[in-house]
Amino acid sequence: MAIVKMNKISIVGLNSEKSLIINDIMDLGVVEISSQDAKLTDPEWLPYVRKDGNEDKVLSYDVKISKVGEVISCLEKYDTTKRPLFSTRRNITDKEFHNKLLQGFNAEENVTRILELNKLLNELSSEENKAEAVIMSLRPWAGYDIPLEFSETRYTFIITGIVPSGIEIGKLKNDLDQQTDRCYFKLTGSDKDQHYISIIGLKREKEEVLEVLKQYGFNNVAFKDLEGTAAENIVHYEEKIKEIADEKEEIEKKIKEAVTYKQDIQILYDRMVIERDKVKILGNILKTDSTFYIEGWVPERSINELEKVLNTYRCWYEASEPAKGEQYPVLLHNNRLVEPLEAVTELYSLPSSSNVDPTSSMWFFFILFFGMMLGDVGYGLILVLVCGIAVKKYKVEGTFGKMLKTLFYAGISTMFWGVMFGSWFGDGVTAGAKVFFDADFVIKPLWLNPLDEPMTVLILSFAFGLIHLFVGLGVKAYMLIRDGMILDAIFDVGFWYLFIIGPVMLLLGGSLATAGKYITIVGAVGLILTQGREKKGIISKLFGGIMSLYGITGYLSDVLSYSRLLALGLATGVISSVLSIIGSMGGHSFLGAILFIVVFIFGHLLNFAINALGSFVHSARLQYVEYFGKFYEGGGEAFNPLMKKTKYIKIVKEEN
Repeated sequence: MAIVKMNKISIVGLNSEKSLIINDIMDLGVVEISSQDAKLTDPEWLPYVRKDGNEDKVLSYDVKISKVGEVISCLEKYDTTKRPLFSTRRNITDKEFHNKLLQGFNAEENVTRILELNKLLNELSSEENKAEAVIMSLRPWAGYDIPLEFSETRYTFIITGIVPSGIEIGKLKNDLDQQTDRCYFKLTGSDKDQHYISIIGLKREKEEVLEVLKQYGFNNVAFKDLEGTAAENIVHYEEKIKEIADEKEEIEKKIKEAVTYKQDIQILYDRMVIERDKVKILGNILKTDSTFYIEGWVPERSINELEKVLNTYRCWYEASEPAKGEQYPVLLHNNRLVEPLEAVTELYSLPSSSNVDPTSSMWFFFILFFGMMLGDVGYGLILVLVCGIAVKKYKVEGTFGKMLKTLFYAGISTMFWGVMFGSWFGDGVTAGAKVFFDADFVIKPLWLNPLDEPMTVLILSFAFGLIHLFVGLGVKAYMLIRDGMILDAIFDVGFWYLFIIGPVMLLLGGSLATAGKYITIVGAVGLILTQGREKKGIISKLFGGIMSLYGITGYLSDVLSYSRLLALGLATGVISSVLSIIGSMGGHSFLGAILFIVVFIFGHLLNFAINALGSFVHSARLQYVEYFGKFYEGGGEAFNPLMKKTKYIKIVKEEN
């Protein structure tokens, strides 16, 4: 339950050294610089300070970063080198990074050149698309042998257009012939949507012809900016597309050659992000003509490191604990075993700084419940191998890296429960032995088979649930005692412990029943006398206490929620058993073996994917709803220190 203790830090320094101080603070990566906008409206501060920063410069950096990012995306399209399954930052020493910065001019030159090449490529692609669109529009008119720019002569008109495909062309032609015998009609093409027609007639009869065409849903088609016949234009644009393809090939060749500069350009990108962040953070700083003022948060354990930097520049500074009730940024700190489960906590919400980190108290239950719901040696082995290799080989960072480690631990738990339940791809191993070797090979469960004894597993699920809830109540008690409210811990947790444990002992019977009866009575009386203590008047207090006993139904509902441990475990096992039955239908034969392999691979992959996801979701739900509901208060703001937040490289200290 480790939320790192924070100190508020105030710093005053000289403007002449501000850039160097900000750079060193960024290298430390332990100071969150808070916004000081509130002080700009404070009469005590307003006459003396003004806001630092340069928004135009930040915007300029953002534009440059966007352009460099566009170049990197362009190069990645043409990068034929083998890419890792998971993208990770590559390590580079601070000395190497500094040396690369000295070569930054060349990288910027390459960015400008590649941007121009990419721009030309996009323009050519646009021209190519337009040419293809023109060809597609002209294909139906390939049989129309009159130049497209001609729309009339001295005495005649020429009309080109379309009518719906459902129109009977013969009837249309007959109606035109009845209107005038001095009209030439031609069907140049048809498709599933429409007919393409052309008509030549006398100008003095044009209105009569259009009136007939109007009855058939005619729409005029004009060929703007095109000269010559449709066939000639098709040939022209096909040649143009070939020319464009040659030009694109030449440009793409130059871009492919520039792929060798990708890593340097990625360093340029990260450098610009760092520089942008340095300028951007100035907006959270106040200044006078000669000094600047910083206020923020620093982990208490990092104060000494920060002091060394500030003393170097003869800054004035003051570190103080947060005021009582003051919220501060949240940074979680757990050991290597528990740390991956922080990803599960973060998926819900970070705790407030006055709360506790639930990660260390829930990690065992999350892993336990996940494994119990999936409960299969084969499925657990898949999780262990996939996640273990991903973490070891690709050094995945951040939330995704934590999630992979969490699933690795969950895989171990899944294998454990698989051994306990005797589930090795369900009974796939037994079925496979029968199909391939016609042998009876059974792996017996170390404990029991849930399909045979579901009630035993259900009782175990309820027992785990009760323990889980009791731990949640215990965390609540810890928080109350920590805050000096010992009596509240006894009233709001201790009496509930008694009122829940007592009935459980009564159900167990035997010698425990008598003790359980008295424990229940003590718990009930305690709740009646204390749960209405906030109300006024004795009657109201007693009534509030009596009504609080209804809360036992909430605990009963919470315990029943843990039946999902059995339900999902049975779902996984039943589907696995069905797959074994289907896969074994071919019997001990060659075709039977083929059928078994196909059903085994695809069936179990699908079953694994569905139930692994279900196990994660429902294990998380038991934490978020049942467990967190007993004590957890979220809404914390993550600690966001000023540091070098790079995307492609990880700057590490050079080893001596």
